[in-house]
Amino acid sequence: QVQLVESGGGLVQAGGSLRVSCTASGRTFSAWHMGWFRQAPGKEREFVAGINKNGASTYYADSVKGRFTISRDNAKNTVYLQMNSLKPEDTAVYFCAAAILVVTKPNYWGQGTQVTVSS
Repeated sequence: QVQLVESGGGLVQAGGSLRVSCTASGRTFSAWHMGWFRQAPGKEREFVAGINKNGASTYYADSVKGRFTISRDNAKNTVYLQMNSLKPEDTAVYFCAAAILVVTKPNYWGQGTQVTVSS
């Protein structure tokens, strides 16, 4: 089992940058593929970015490719999402997730952190 706690959300103007973090506790962090998902009001939760156990492979939704970067530090049990060139449509609650097998099918979720991009 793993517990996930996100931090770093907030309010930013369009075109700005923000980094959200997720720190894990419990089972060995390097045993998990990690991902970020988001959910905007009235919409379904969607995949944003994923990273494999050792950080060698990353995956992105088309909507954020080239603007967002996912990374992890296994020594700090932390995964990051660096978000640049933010748009109002990026406004959502961002969730950290951990998966044993497939990053798009998580086994555990964090509680979420709000990111709001003003126009």
